[in-house]
Amino acid sequence: MQYKNNTKQRWGTIQGLRSLKDTLPKNIKKVINNRGQVYSETLNNWKLIAGETLFKVCYPKSFKNSNKFGVSTLLVMVKRGHEVDLEYSKKEIMDRMNNFFGKTVVEKIKFTSFEEDQKISTGVSKSFENNVTKNKHQNQINNVKNEKIKKSLLELTKVFKEK
Repeated sequence: MQYKNNTKQRWGTIQGLRSLKDTLPKNIKKVINNRGQVYSETLNNWKLIAGETLFKVCYPKSFKNSNKFGVSTLLVMVKRGHEVDLEYSKKEIMDRMNNFFGKTVVEKIKFTSFEEDQKISTGVSKSFENNVTKNKHQNQINNVKNEKIKKSLLELTKVFKEK
């Protein structure tokens, strides 16, 4: 393999296939690591951070890092009727999150409530009960011609629905 000496980002690079991480400039990598890592780690460890009871009724929707205009904010989706429970444990969640990361990551938590989807069961169609995706996504999945891809997409939606 040939080595290039005249690149601006690296001292020496290998010619050929490179990962996306290696092709990005250093400044962009720092931004992605700082912002993306907090949200992804929060999603992966939400059960630990929120606790068993709150894990069942809420999930993190987005994370906005602090800047000169505002503080770092975590937006949490809450099932309707459980907002008060989460409001009382807001400080505890912020403390657990900051302890988990070892630094002050979250300074503010906002809540948005949502209605839990009710399953309507009719005796007319069995496939409707097995359907776990929304109608707009189901139409797109049905348009896929490859049967293996179609089955794997349906399995993926079932996994997301269980979480």
